[in-house]
Amino acid sequence: MARPRIAIKRIYEPVDEGDGYRILVDRLWPRGISKAAAHIDLWLRDLGPSTELRRWFDHDPARWTEFSVRYRTELQEQEALIEIIRQRAQAGPVMLLYAARDEERNQAVVLQNVLKQLLKRKRVAT
Repeated sequence: MARPRIAIKRIYEPVDEGDGYRILVDRLWPRGISKAAAHIDLWLRDLGPSTELRRWFDHDPARWTEFSVRYRTELQEQEALIEIIRQRAQAGPVMLLYAARDEERNQAVVLQNVLKQLLKRKRVAT
Protein backbone atom coordinates (compact mmCIF):
# COMPACT_ATOMS: atom_id res chain seq x y z
CA MET A 1 0.00 0.00 0.00
CA ALA A 2 1.27 3.47 -0.91
CA ARG A 3 2.13 5.89 1.84
CA PRO A 4 -0.55 8.50 2.43
CA ARG A 5 0.34 11.91 1.01
CA ILE A 6 -0.76 15.04 2.82
CA ALA A 7 0.51 18.27 1.29
CA ILE A 8 -0.24 21.93 1.90
CA LYS A 9 -0.59 24.99 -0.31
CA ARG A 10 -2.15 28.43 -0.40
CA ILE A 11 -5.70 28.43 -1.66
CA TYR A 12 -4.73 31.24 -4.03
CA GLU A 13 -2.36 28.98 -5.98
CA PRO A 14 -3.74 27.35 -9.15
CA VAL A 15 -5.60 24.07 -8.80
CA ASP A 16 -3.57 21.10 -9.99
CA GLU A 17 -4.71 17.58 -10.88
CA GLY A 18 -2.16 16.21 -8.43
CA ASP A 19 -3.75 18.09 -5.52
CA GLY A 20 -6.07 15.20 -4.79
CA TYR A 21 -8.80 15.82 -2.24
CA ARG A 22 -8.73 19.54 -1.39
CA ILE A 23 -9.56 20.51 2.22
CA LEU A 24 -9.72 24.11 3.42
CA VAL A 25 -8.45 24.28 7.01
CA ASP A 26 -9.09 27.97 7.75
CA ARG A 27 -11.77 29.06 10.20
CA LEU A 28 -12.63 32.05 7.99
CA TRP A 29 -13.35 31.96 4.27
CA PRO A 30 -10.33 33.36 2.36
CA ARG A 31 -10.65 36.92 1.11
CA GLY A 32 -11.09 37.56 -2.56
CA ILE A 33 -11.81 34.01 -3.69
CA SER A 34 -15.19 32.66 -4.67
CA LYS A 35 -16.38 29.25 -3.61
CA ALA A 36 -16.38 28.18 -7.25
CA ALA A 37 -12.79 29.35 -7.79
CA ALA A 38 -11.59 27.63 -4.61
CA HIS A 39 -12.34 24.13 -5.94
CA ILE A 40 -12.50 22.65 -2.46
CA ASP A 41 -13.93 19.25 -1.66
CA LEU A 42 -14.38 19.94 2.04
CA TRP A 43 -14.15 22.89 4.43
CA LEU A 44 -13.16 21.86 7.95
CA ARG A 45 -13.43 25.30 9.53
CA ASP A 46 -13.29 23.90 13.06
CA LEU A 47 -9.74 22.70 12.38
CA GLY A 48 -8.63 26.30 12.04
CA PRO A 49 -7.15 27.97 15.11
CA SER A 50 -9.65 29.53 17.49
CA THR A 51 -10.42 33.20 16.98
CA GLU A 52 -8.57 34.03 20.19
CA LEU A 53 -5.44 32.12 19.15
CA ARG A 54 -5.52 33.50 15.61
CA ARG A 55 -5.77 37.08 16.91
CA TRP A 56 -3.02 36.53 19.48
CA PHE A 57 -0.65 35.04 16.89
CA ASP A 58 -1.36 37.74 14.30
CA HIS A 59 1.24 36.02 12.05
CA ASP A 60 4.06 37.35 14.22
CA PRO A 61 7.12 35.15 13.55
CA ALA A 62 8.29 35.72 17.14
CA ARG A 63 5.13 33.97 18.36
CA TRP A 64 5.37 30.99 15.99
CA THR A 65 6.74 28.44 18.47
CA GLU A 66 4.15 29.28 21.12
CA PHE A 67 1.41 29.37 18.48
CA SER A 68 2.38 25.86 17.38
CA VAL A 69 2.16 24.55 20.93
CA ARG A 70 -1.19 26.22 21.60
CA TYR A 71 -2.65 25.11 18.26
CA ARG A 72 -1.59 21.50 18.85
CA THR A 73 -3.45 21.70 22.17
CA GLU A 74 -6.57 22.94 20.37
CA LEU A 75 -6.27 20.14 17.82
CA GLN A 76 -6.53 17.56 20.60
CA GLU A 77 -10.21 18.54 20.81
CA GLN A 78 -10.73 17.83 17.10
CA GLU A 79 -9.94 14.10 16.88
CA ALA A 80 -12.99 13.33 14.74
CA LEU A 81 -12.05 15.93 12.12
CA ILE A 82 -8.44 14.81 12.08
CA GLU A 83 -9.66 11.26 11.57
CA ILE A 84 -11.60 12.40 8.48
CA ILE A 85 -8.35 13.64 6.95
CA ARG A 86 -6.42 10.54 7.99
CA GLN A 87 -8.98 8.27 6.34
CA ARG A 88 -9.06 10.44 3.22
CA ALA A 89 -5.26 10.25 3.00
CA GLN A 90 -5.48 6.44 3.05
CA ALA A 91 -7.62 6.65 -0.12
CA GLY A 92 -5.40 9.11 -2.02
CA PRO A 93 -3.55 12.42 -1.93
CA VAL A 94 -4.91 15.17 0.30
CA MET A 95 -4.14 18.87 -0.08
CA LEU A 96 -4.63 21.06 2.99
CA LEU A 97 -5.45 24.59 1.88
CA TYR A 98 -4.82 27.79 3.81
CA ALA A 99 -4.97 31.51 3.06
CA ALA A 100 -2.06 32.89 5.12
CA ARG A 101 0.70 34.69 3.23
CA ASP A 102 3.46 33.09 5.31
CA GLU A 103 4.04 29.68 3.76
CA GLU A 104 6.34 28.50 6.56
CA ARG A 105 4.38 29.63 9.63
CA ASN A 106 0.67 28.91 9.44
CA GLN A 107 -1.80 26.44 10.89
CA ALA A 108 -1.63 24.09 7.87
CA VAL A 109 2.08 23.50 8.60
CA VAL A 110 1.27 22.47 12.17
CA LEU A 111 -1.71 20.36 11.10
CA GLN A 112 0.31 18.60 8.40
CA ASN A 113 2.98 17.68 10.98
CA VAL A 114 0.36 16.41 13.42
CA LEU A 115 -1.19 14.25 10.68
CA LYS A 116 2.17 12.89 9.52
CA GLN A 117 3.04 11.90 13.10
CA LEU A 118 -0.35 10.24 13.51
CA LEU A 119 0.00 8.32 10.24
CA LYS A 120 3.51 7.23 11.17
CA ARG A 121 2.32 5.93 14.56
CA LYS A 122 -0.56 4.05 12.90
CA ARG A 123 1.88 2.40 10.43
CA VAL A 124 4.20 1.36 13.26
CA ALA A 125 1.27 -0.06 15.25
CA THR A 126 0.09 -2.29 12.38
